[in-house]
Amino acid sequence: MTDSPRAKKALPPDLCDIVKQYERTALVFQGGGALGAYQAGVYEALAEVGCEPNWISGVSIGAINSAIIAGNTPENRVPRLREFWETISARKAAPWAPEGDIYRQLRNQVSATLTILQGQPGFFRPRVPSPWLLPAGATGATSFYDTSPLRDTLLKLVDFDLINSGEKRFSVGAVNVRTGNFIYFDNKDTVIAPEHIMASGALPPGFPAVKIDSEYYWDGGVVSNTPLQFLLDQPDHPSALVFQVDLFSARGPLPRDMYDVAERQKDITYSSRTRYTTDVFRRVQELRQKLYESLQRIPEQLRTEEDMALIDDYASSGPVNICHLIYQEKPYERESKDYEFSYTTMREHWQTGYEDTVKTLQRREWLKMPDDIGIVVHDIHRISE
Repeated sequence: MTDSPRAKKALPPDLCDIVKQYERTALVFQGGGALGAYQAGVYEALAEVGCEPNWISGVSIGAINSAIIAGNTPENRVPRLREFWETISARKAAPWAPEGDIYRQLRNQVSATLTILQGQPGFFRPRVPSPWLLPAGATGATSFYDTSPLRDTLLKLVDFDLINSGEKRFSVGAVNVRTGNFIYFDNKDTVIAPEHIMASGALPPGFPAVKIDSEYYWDGGVVSNTPLQFLLDQPDHPSALVFQVDLFSARGPLPRDMYDVAERQKDITYSSRTRYTTDVFRRVQELRQKLYESLQRIPEQLRTEEDMALIDDYASSGPVNICHLIYQEKPYERESKDYEFSYTTMREHWQTGYEDTVKTLQRREWLKMPDDIGIVVHDIHRISE
């Protein structure tokens, strides 16, 4: 799908050495359905230069991509990602359409309509009869699609023993349907199974809630569409290089018609609000620094064990460097972009993710560890972050 050798030549030769300076290298995947092929392209570019994350996390389609990466050995990760995306995007829609944005928009709409009517191979299929025709409490009465094909696909492409080995930290987000509480299934304290990945991607009303133990879970994007805050809220504070890969942009143009309104609403609803999350983290770090400086003024013999623990915690903290990649939609994409799974579009998304990552990695100065204990954010699409 990519011209890898040409991309490699353009990257800094000491890239791996720069990345290895960090104690934690994390890959954070947002949800976004069909747009998720962009994340596969991001990972391919990172893998080519040996920039392997030791923590990978995701929500919804990001959880599926994360599971395929964490659940395979290095040489199989990109091939398994490609197999997944080629499986679910095998259908070709309107191949007769000529070139041009207006015709591409038509072809994409045909593809999205086929998804609604037929589902996607290896992913989900329509329920027959419709849930509207079923009595309350009946199997299938709470979703339009059956996601059992996804379970089979995950078992085929993902080694769950490898995920649970703890070789990589792995976490996926979901929301408890009964309580409304957000939860992360993390291989640090949970034995990960296909159901945990399916729960993270169970977006209602399309997909059914997934039962785990005695509770039912929906897509984590219902509450938060990115695991970034979960990563930043961890009790340890090592130096970290984070590649956050978003599929919806918080910023966008003013809508000009009802199609634009539907698309813009979706973008705002599912964008990660990275600026808010990082601003909160920055304020917390500033308060931690002030607390550290205050505790340092207390004579050592008067410090309590709690004081010493706080001093040691801050002294061992490291900076957080976030490389923020955000998919930029094409002119012919509309509100159906997250369920338009055509093969042509999938390849475009993948290639765009690959190219955006190469451009990010070329900014050698962005990858260097910051001097201060705090947080910095870099984005090739918004240089003045």
